Amino acid sequence: MSSLLKTISVAKLGKTVFANDDSLSILHDISFDIESGESVAIIGASGSGKSTLLSLLAGLDTPTEGEVCLMGQSLNILDEDGRAKLRSLHTGFVFQSFQLLPHLNALENVMLPAEILGLDLASTRIQAQYWLDKVGLSHRLQHFPKTLSGGEQQRVALARAFISKPAILFADEPTGSLDEASGSRVIELLFELNRECNSTLVLVTHDPALAAQCSRQFQLQAGRLV
Repeated sequence: MSSLLKTISVAKLGKTVFANDDSLSILHDISFDIESGESVAIIGASGSGKSTLLSLLAGLDTPTEGEVCLMGQSLNILDEDGRAKLRSLHTGFVFQSFQLLPHLNALENVMLPAEILGLDLASTRIQAQYWLDKVGLSHRLQHFPKTLSGGEQQRVALARAFISKPAILFADEPTGSLDEASGSRVIELLFELNRECNSTLVLVTHDPALAAQCSRQFQLQAGRLV
């Protein structure tokens, strides 16, 4: 048995959606472990269940069958508030759509997760400036999202995801809406920051170049792990 910490454990996971008198099975009998510091790509055709699986791993959705354990804690026994607290303590997120708050500038957007955790404001500001410098945006601290390019907004999102030094980073198509040059820079930063923080990286992607850089790939086909 590995001595490494299993940051995510999944056992016989299934997800079925019910609507009126009909049902749709999205995921079937998924089981795997992900250890601390690993980088894992979830790949597959559109509609194969990739984003649904990511949502279940992060506790943003609940399974119909099976169990997800995050940092040794079963999500099944937690209510919505409990899952949200676990996420705030241990996870960071990078979304394709950036999810920046338009009324906050780059520095304020990056500071937000640490502020929610109640961390010291002065040290949080220093950390936010550090991460924005790491992603090459030290000259854009006071700029609002609408004045930033797509690549710059995604780099702000990366800095925000890492400010609390999460044990797990979830990324859903992090380069999907970027041009090739911006996407390549974001990929480079993802793995650079992953190595620096020793965070476990779990990402959904259609990009073969991005998936190939991960230590493992989980391929979904019609909701099953191939």
